[in-house]
Amino acid sequence: MIYYSDKALFVKIAERLCDDILAGGYREGDRVPSVRELAAEYEVNTNTALRAFEVLQRDGILLQQRGIGMLVAKGAKRKILNARKKEFLQREMPEFLHRLDLLGLTIDDVCIAWQEYKEQPNIEEKEKNSPPSDASSS
Repeated sequence: MIYYSDKALFVKIAERLCDDILAGGYREGDRVPSVRELAAEYEVNTNTALRAFEVLQRDGILLQQRGIGMLVAKGAKRKILNARKKEFLQREMPEFLHRLDLLGLTIDDVCIAWQEYKEQPNIEEKEKNSPPSDASSS
């Protein structure tokens, strides 16, 4: 966990859980780690993990199921995507466009970079296609 940032730790933990939902690590109806499990995983106080859950419950991303724990709510992925797109367009895109302008980059430059990015194999594919490391051969 990265501890330096202008965001509170519980917000970063909530964002990490959202990242996991977006990546398919958790699907609608899946149980997420308990407060204690989450606190242990991120090496934080249980109150910090609890605050992350409270934010996600308030936003309709998680729901409490008595006797089971916290579950990913129906439509959670869509809610996260919509919120992240809105934040990107309002906060990050203006800065990105400003930097493009300062650097004299064109939309064609961006399209070429985007195409190159999309053609790169992702990390999972790289790991699948690379030979397994043999620790005993050293």
